[in-house]
Amino acid sequence: MIYVDSNSTSPYFNFALEEYLLTQKDLGDDEIFLFWRTSPTVMVGRYQNTLAEINEPYVKANNVNLVRRNSGGGTIYTDMGAWQFTFIQKNYKNEGISFSKFTTPVVEALRAEGVDASFSGRNDLMIGNRKFSGNAQYIKDNAMLHHGSLLFDTDIKSMVEALSVSEEKIIAKGIKSVSQRVINVKEAMGEGVTSEDFRDIMLKSLLKGSNKIYKLTDEDIKAIEKISKEKFESWEWTYGRNPKFNLERAKRFKGGRVSFKLEVKNGTIEDCQIEGDFFGSGDIESVEKSLIGCKYKKEDLKKVLDSLDVESYFYKITGDELLECLID
Repeated sequence: MIYVDSNSTSPYFNFALEEYLLTQKDLGDDEIFLFWRTSPTVMVGRYQNTLAEINEPYVKANNVNLVRRNSGGGTIYTDMGAWQFTFIQKNYKNEGISFSKFTTPVVEALRAEGVDASFSGRNDLMIGNRKFSGNAQYIKDNAMLHHGSLLFDTDIKSMVEALSVSEEKIIAKGIKSVSQRVINVKEAMGEGVTSEDFRDIMLKSLLKGSNKIYKLTDEDIKAIEKISKEKFESWEWTYGRNPKFNLERAKRFKGGRVSFKLEVKNGTIEDCQIEGDFFGSGDIESVEKSLIGCKYKKEDLKKVLDSLDVESYFYKITGDELLECLID
């Protein structure tokens, strides 16, 4: 494993760094690790409707960064009191989404420090029954990227203010509810541990004695900043297209929430956008394009879904479940 040291606290730069390492840079090692943090930021999942997920007036008034990830999953808030970790696995042999390979080392590192950490549910890490980490994955060609957040000393009040969370979510009832359902790791480790101490503890465990460190060159930084500016800082990427629609069908499944926004005319789907906090290893636009031109009839929709490898696009969601979501 090789560790890439990023001193940047810009979410745009760090997500561009992930993409650069995943798709462009060959470091001569199939395993790459990053450990980074950002100034106050709201990170939106790849398939989510940005405006529906954030408290836009608060985000703008408080200069909170807003960025869309390459990965699926839900929206999170992070600040200098939190850390992000990234595993990049080149020549990834497993099929589809798999969290345990990448979350287990994090859990073990914390348990070695006396923290009662565990993996729970779809993609969360918990201390007792309180969440301190959400995780997401992204597969590109034969490479896997797994990243997660670690709440160490995050401003929970700001987290609540910055997000606009639906009633389905566990933190939908305000600050008191959030304080009961999430936890900063610092609370479990003790007041004497600083954020920098926590970083050093985690790096020592996760790197497993590897001393391979890569320092970004001026050429690397130039390429990363280009990706950052053209993609992650752009309005088009952050907010995405906003199609007209006259029908929305949404449902929460074991694998996450899925929303179909459809423009249906004369019984035929003319436009389709799929949103949600689900995970998938396929390009969701392929599903959207497959549905465009389909008659909005159960048997026709079933034929389209049966022709797709649904579970590669929707982790832990079946074609039959999607059909129930799309039409009664």
